[in-house]
Amino acid sequence: MTDIILGIETSCDETAAAVTSGGHTILSNVVWSQVATHHPYGGVVPELASRKHMEKIVPVVEEALAIAGGHANNIDGVAVTCGPGLVGALLVGLSFAKAFAYARGLPLTGVNHLHGHIAALYLQPDPPPFPFVALLASGGHTNLYYVAGPMDFEHMGQTRDDAAGEAFDKVAKILGLGYPGGMVIDRLSQQGDPERIRFPRAFLDKTGFDFSFSGIKTAVARYVRGEKEASTTIPDIAAGFQEAVVDVLVQKGISAAKARACQRLALVGGVASNHRLRERMKQAAQEAGIAVHIPSPELCTDNAAMIAAMGYHQLSKGENSSLDLDAYSKTSHSGRRGVVK
Repeated sequence: MTDIILGIETSCDETAAAVTSGGHTILSNVVWSQVATHHPYGGVVPELASRKHMEKIVPVVEEALAIAGGHANNIDGVAVTCGPGLVGALLVGLSFAKAFAYARGLPLTGVNHLHGHIAALYLQPDPPPFPFVALLASGGHTNLYYVAGPMDFEHMGQTRDDAAGEAFDKVAKILGLGYPGGMVIDRLSQQGDPERIRFPRAFLDKTGFDFSFSGIKTAVARYVRGEKEASTTIPDIAAGFQEAVVDVLVQKGISAAKARACQRLALVGGVASNHRLRERMKQAAQEAGIAVHIPSPELCTDNAAMIAAMGYHQLSKGENSSLDLDAYSKTSHSGRRGVVK
């Protein structure tokens, strides 16, 4: 029986390990962030990320196992992120997971990082019943899925250029706010007027479900370089930018749920931690008669509990990976299961 799962996540700049039970109960969830390492560079430096993962993977896993207590002696399987992400960073977690599974004679399964974000919902006290539409907004991805079961993902749309979180980071750099940009823009926006500056909204085809956020980033850069009102402040610019991004995410998410006649909408990924997005999505969903589900903020950002939760379902269905499992940087969407190629 597959029950207690060790999850490992190293897709970008967090070294994370967790132990879960039954795909829904968190026994431990440890995340070591590299923000201090990458802050001076204004973004993640892949080579530095890989080196930091190598330094921290063993102590982070040891801490997760220690917190899980006696459950650590009864691990039934290992789940590890194999992509998408930074290949060098992924290979650190993947190599450790293979060695751990081999040494203990445990089954191993490679998890799609994006499916892991959706699986964060399964760890909530009130997970959405199937089916539901999921809007995934993070630093590297902005996607829409129709989720018919724990492992049944139909891809509906994605960004054609920058992801929502990527736009937040780039605009924060333009404004000299440092890295990571999402949290500081979220905080500053609460001090600004979102109506003072109206940046363009790239809805593309309003009946479609693809996104584009590179234009809004360029619009902010041009505004900052050009003439602007003397009364305009950095919080106003941040609030105007944030409102433009939120408008698009909310409209596309609600439209996708309506298009599938689905009464449940989930918001996942790091950008789902944004206070304005959470507020606006809940308001729009209520007006549309749609129930909205959003994980707690600590489960929105990258973590290993979500990987363990997804791994539980994969291992329960016999989806084991061999020791030649490799990492990949991008995902190709194909079919109802969102097969990774």
